[in-house]
Amino acid sequence: MKMRATEFVRSYFDAWNHRDPVAVADHLARDGLYWDVPENRRSSHDELVVALREFFSAYRHRYELIGEIVEGPDTIAFQYRMCPLGCGEGRGGTARPIQGAEFITLHGDAAVTIHDYYQLPAAARTPGAGRPASAAPGTPKYAKSGLTEAQLSAYRQRLEMVMVSRQAWLRSDLTLPELASLVDCSVNHLSQVINAGFGMSFFDYVNRYRVEHAKRMLAETSGDDSAILNVAFAAGFNSNSAFYAAFRKFVGQTPARYRRSRTEH
Repeated sequence: MKMRATEFVRSYFDAWNHRDPVAVADHLARDGLYWDVPENRRSSHDELVVALREFFSAYRHRYELIGEIVEGPDTIAFQYRMCPLGCGEGRGGTARPIQGAEFITLHGDAAVTIHDYYQLPAAARTPGAGRPASAAPGTPKYAKSGLTEAQLSAYRQRLEMVMVSRQAWLRSDLTLPELASLVDCSVNHLSQVINAGFGMSFFDYVNRYRVEHAKRMLAETSGDDSAILNVAFAAGFNSNSAFYAAFRKFVGQTPARYRRSRTEH
């Protein structure tokens, strides 16, 4: 997958650096979603185009890859630097680089989901200074979690890297302590990161990955309900009822209906 991941990221960065909203959004699959994680906001292809047109008309940035691309089966993760106009101009320049990380799930050559997490430096916290739909927090967003924003940022990125590279959600018996061990943080801190940083419980966080994995499998299978049950277990669920409940929660329809909508085209 190395060449596939490299080409995808290269094309994706080119689209951002050419300030082409359609080209950026075209990296999404037909029903793909772009998630602005700090704002917990999801955008479809067309919604992302609208948001990026407004963003690109007001701001100019250069996007750069930081470090290596982390790969898993059908997943990509990388860190990036966004340099606003005036970045690095010396003592007179007020703009500062903005760092973030993206976690992408692929189906074929297109992204089913793009999770974008970024952290604005204090000097950049003005309305519209960040990525699309970002806001200017007046106070630390996660003050109630007991962790600083910097600590949450580090733990969140480490957690997502673990999920992407190890596909930990495929283990039906995965527990919070076991995931904390993989992330190399305390159980309490990991719980706070998931609750405050992602706005969901541990089980919802893990099931979100399982559902996305199941969606890719369902799009490639047809047949009776036994095939759906096989998908449920292959995605890491330990019961059919848990699978159906999570799927309806995140997708808004049953697995069977979703499969029909994908295979009828």
